[in-house]
Amino acid sequence: MSTNNAVAFWDGVYAARPAADGPQPNVRLAEMVTDLPPGDALDLGCGDGGDALWLARLGWHVTAVDISAVAVERLAALARSHGLDDRVTPVRHDLHQSFPPGGFDLVCAHYLHTPFDLDRATVLRSAAHALRPGGRLLVVDHGSAAPWSWNQDPDIRYPSPQEVAAGIDLAPQTWTVERADTPRRTATGPDGRTAEVTDHVLLIRRTP
Repeated sequence: MSTNNAVAFWDGVYAARPAADGPQPNVRLAEMVTDLPPGDALDLGCGDGGDALWLARLGWHVTAVDISAVAVERLAALARSHGLDDRVTPVRHDLHQSFPPGGFDLVCAHYLHTPFDLDRATVLRSAAHALRPGGRLLVVDHGSAAPWSWNQDPDIRYPSPQEVAAGIDLAPQTWTVERADTPRRTATGPDGRTAEVTDHVLLIRRTP
């Protein structure tokens, strides 16, 4: 499927949702990052921007990337309204074609799933190589589908964190898997509904 189709799809997804109103991080990001010293972060597939804004509030400088111009423009406006535009840089990127330049202390990829062509292993490998020594890559994937998810395919299979790590295929002398598990949580959808879902969590650290 073409890039134009992917952009139109994701613009439609975000245009159909109410805009976020402030820093509302994903649960796994909050539990993993709160105690880390702030630095430079890269948020892949930033979506509504809750993670980027939350990190900025903690003192991080965040490059927030999404394929959707709707998502990127909304995040830019939100960052300005919260006085965080000096710490949040929203950028539109198609990760199927390019990867943001720079070095980072944290790269996070929450629910980086798409019905369009995307070599996730290559993207996540690029993310790991973009880490500075001691930096961390946090990958949080769906392990189950919430009722409000755009993907309701009953036959979909969610790779385990261990499978994702194997697919990235990083040298163990340079990168260490610090966490690979499948916790459950109660999630709240855009319309306020709740459901119990499974997350697949992978945390990789680059050797200092």
